[in-house]
Amino acid sequence: MSLLTPIAARTHIGILVFLRILAGIGQGTLFPSVQQLIAHWAQPKYISTIVSITISGVNGGGVVGLLLSGFLCDYGFAGGWPSVFYVFGMIGCIWSVAWFLLCYNSPFTHPFISKTERQFWEAEIGAAHPVDSAAVDRSPTPCGKIITSVPVWALFVACFANAWGLLTMQTCIPLFVHDVLGYNMSQNGIVSALPFLILIPLNPLCGYLSDWLRSPGRLSTNFVRKAFVVVGFAITGVSLSLVTYTGCYRVLAVLLLCMAATGASMLFPTLMVTVHDMAPLHAGTLVGIMITAGCLAGIGSTLVVGEVTEQNSTREQWRIVFFISAALCVVGALVFVVFGTAERQSWGEANADDRETIITQQTTNGNQ
Repeated sequence: MSLLTPIAARTHIGILVFLRILAGIGQGTLFPSVQQLIAHWAQPKYISTIVSITISGVNGGGVVGLLLSGFLCDYGFAGGWPSVFYVFGMIGCIWSVAWFLLCYNSPFTHPFISKTERQFWEAEIGAAHPVDSAAVDRSPTPCGKIITSVPVWALFVACFANAWGLLTMQTCIPLFVHDVLGYNMSQNGIVSALPFLILIPLNPLCGYLSDWLRSPGRLSTNFVRKAFVVVGFAITGVSLSLVTYTGCYRVLAVLLLCMAATGASMLFPTLMVTVHDMAPLHAGTLVGIMITAGCLAGIGSTLVVGEVTEQNSTREQWRIVFFISAALCVVGALVFVVFGTAERQSWGEANADDRETIITQQTTNGNQ
């Protein structure tokens, strides 16, 4: 879609909109698919770290993409801005070829995996939560049980609250930095990117800390997940509430925005990995529900910011914007602590027939 965008933009706005819709549909499958693969390939004791690393890749790609796009617009080929779509489109095509050649659903279906490595994965993930592709194929998604699950709705609310605050910062901070803090356009990009640069190293660090805390002899997984959610929401909510009270101290305001991003570094990976705790067999479906919550929050937060700041983009108006985000942080934390869980759900397990299929297949593969 990216390779065709410059041509579509010069041809008709309707074609451009259609291509962007197709691109959005393609992007919508990315997170669920990746998380389903992680459920097949990750050691349970390192699941938080692995999920956090993948999320850092998203944050890092966003920052690099913004910087490279600006460079290509100024110095790129094909008239500048079209080169952004051509370069990223070609990178996407090359990456896709590598993905299709090297990536497979599980260790048990990978054609190049050694017998020793297959036995390793069999011991690591087979006993903990068998999620081989045979189980996925044989077990229909329990849509009714998922929709009526209170923990799933608690996760939905927490994801909505987290995405509201994070996307408010991501999409609207440049406006706040320019209109309220008074940074010029050349400074705006750097200042606006700082909170998200922090996410790149902090996401895997928080993931590693989470795995360390829930290792045998320490804390339960359920307690660690809820503690990280509460602390993350608290840091984000307090930081956003205070950012408009910094007066002339612009550096302090930027530091508070960075603190809000620090809270987000604990939240999104924790909520994402809770899916694996609850039902690794249906991780893709649950992540799809989470992403839906995030999309709804992105639409709502953008509309609210536009409505509140349309007439006057002042400190007082932005205070309303950030107070709304902080209030949602409180709601998200309370709902997840009271109704959420990281315990395995009954509908998240493979049934007896699926388990027999997995054991038979693993034994057959192991003897090949």
